[in-house]
Amino acid sequence: MAEEEELEAERNSDRRHLSRSDFPPNFVFGVATSAYQIEGASGEGGRGASIWDDFSRVEGRIVDGSNGDVAVDHYHRYEEDIDLIAKLGFDAYRFSISWSRIYPDGLGTQINMEGITYYNKLIDALVKKGIQPYATLYHWDLPLHLHNSMGGWLSKQIINWFATYAETCFANFGDRVKNWITINEPLQTAVNGYGIGIFAPGRCEHSNTEPYLVAHHQLLAHAAAVSVYRKKYRDHQGGQIGLVVDCEWAEAYSQKTEDKEAAARRLDFQLGWYLDPIYYGDYPKVMREKLGDRLPEFSEEDIELLRNSVDFVGLNHYTTRFIAHASESPEESDFYKAQQMKRIEKGEGGETIGEKAASEWLYVVPWGIRKVLNYIVQRYNNPPIYVTENGIAKGWELLLLI
Repeated sequence: MAEEEELEAERNSDRRHLSRSDFPPNFVFGVATSAYQIEGASGEGGRGASIWDDFSRVEGRIVDGSNGDVAVDHYHRYEEDIDLIAKLGFDAYRFSISWSRIYPDGLGTQINMEGITYYNKLIDALVKKGIQPYATLYHWDLPLHLHNSMGGWLSKQIINWFATYAETCFANFGDRVKNWITINEPLQTAVNGYGIGIFAPGRCEHSNTEPYLVAHHQLLAHAAAVSVYRKKYRDHQGGQIGLVVDCEWAEAYSQKTEDKEAAARRLDFQLGWYLDPIYYGDYPKVMREKLGDRLPEFSEEDIELLRNSVDFVGLNHYTTRFIAHASESPEESDFYKAQQMKRIEKGEGGETIGEKAASEWLYVVPWGIRKVLNYIVQRYNNPPIYVTENGIAKGWELLLLI
């Protein structure tokens, strides 16, 4: 009952205007972007092609046929954009580095100095304005050559190539970048990129195996990059490094045990898939039970590499859903079917879980983020957490804050 009263008080407080005075003085407000979505200049500055360059040109993949060739032209207009960030009063800017701007073919054999120069200028401009740079090494835009030549995230070779790329970034930018993120939302790459096929590289032919192999290699690539940073750069650069996971809160549809268990499974398949190996050395037990040998095994060396390989957990959270048990899941994707659950738009009393936002998948549920944060605190022994993305779609706008 106490929790329900607390949530109701929070709902009421959300209706009044918030200001900075409602937050601690050291609270960091920021904005977040990704390279392919904003940079443009796809053929300039020595940049190589990424899987999103290729994917966006396949007819029918993008509803309006658009691509990131120009985007908002951040590559040329970054100084104007940083001025806007400063004028809005934000403290931090979370951006991603394009792997193919650093190594056009993805391989750590020939560094592109034009790319190094560009990101140096970007970081310098942020520092000059007093804005903290938060750098994401991978936000879905894999160099196309790595995909075409070795299968991208399907190949174990990518672990070493990612670590090499990461080290180049640490060496060139780590004197000013003190907050590093290895991979953004690896679940989305694994499931939507290699399971459902709605994200680059658009694979869905082997959806019952490939997403789990991709996730496995992403975890090990993350851990390899963290190992390099901690061994060679952290002590003298004084930074920290983490992983960003995404999670919708799973609210049990009813008080029935089967619905509560379905909601718990949903969280294991979202958060546990990536955080359990880091904190506990293996995938969640329920994933092992449901997926069997489709879920790769970790060697003892892998387990040691992964152990506590985050200085912080980055959380991207947008909405909350009612989750109910389903023996025969209505979901098409193997990843969702294995969870034996269904996502329900309305509760037992016919109420929606929150106000419907402009995006069809998004409900406004302020109390959901508190539940996710408390869940991470309790399950993973209170790690430092940064909310690296959250927001609400109103009209055509989606506000992203870190």
